[in-house]
Amino acid sequence: MVLLEIENAGDLVAPVVIAALDGWVDAGGAATAAAGHVAAGGARVATFDDDRLYDYRARRPTLDIVDGRPATLEWPELTIRRTKIGEQDVLVLTGPEPDFLWRELSASAVELARRLGVAEWISLGAIPAAVPHTRDVPILGTESAPGLLRANVTPGPDGILRVPAAAISVLDHAIARAGIPAVGYFAQVPHYVTGAYVPAAVELLRVLSRHLGHEVAPGALRDESRQVLERLDVATAADEGTRAYVERLEATVDEARRPSGDDLISEIERFLRESGPDGGQERGGRSA
Repeated sequence: MVLLEIENAGDLVAPVVIAALDGWVDAGGAATAAAGHVAAGGARVATFDDDRLYDYRARRPTLDIVDGRPATLEWPELTIRRTKIGEQDVLVLTGPEPDFLWRELSASAVELARRLGVAEWISLGAIPAAVPHTRDVPILGTESAPGLLRANVTPGPDGILRVPAAAISVLDHAIARAGIPAVGYFAQVPHYVTGAYVPAAVELLRVLSRHLGHEVAPGALRDESRQVLERLDVATAADEGTRAYVERLEATVDEARRPSGDDLISEIERFLRESGPDGGQERGGRSA
């Protein structure tokens, strides 16, 4: 059975793929918010056999009931839409992280890239980290070969970091092994933030703009980002423990010390331990 069918490729010329999946590496919904913003209004290029990709008991379809009448049913789906950034053809792959067939999906992505002459693959992600909301959103980068990253983003962290892989990383790895240049930009989201973290989505759009050499205007996301930061400032000021913790994170950033993987993990664990069983839910929660 065919997992993916190309239906509207048209006259694409050396397109760039921007990929973001809701799930394991999408803290605060930042990556999918950025990708969705880029894809808005774009025509669908390919369809997937979503029934084979998703466990509907884990990702249930959404039912709208209007005045007691079941009206609409929205299913989780993986989409690829085409758009342009400047003169550059762009394909945006986004949707919920699939539950099944990751290997087959990655093979289909490689086939798609080869058939459409994809010039570059850009993965977007977001991870919870010990960073303060009061400073610029840090971006970690990955690259399939030296020199591919742009926007002053460097590959890291240094050394070996062994983590459970996300589907987006499986796709990125398969694309790179096929010889197609691949990079990843991963925003670091304050781990004490719950809900959507729009500032990270705006920063990912800024990095994309610099990578592609053409501005991707954030539009309404800019105002949403400002509102999120204002609410966090108010919440932080109202709690002495949270305020002190944010100040410690600020000191780390202001010292320009790049934390190691062990530093990040130990700082988060310490904060959750000091918050206690009640405070941990309110102040130490993470969104992913």
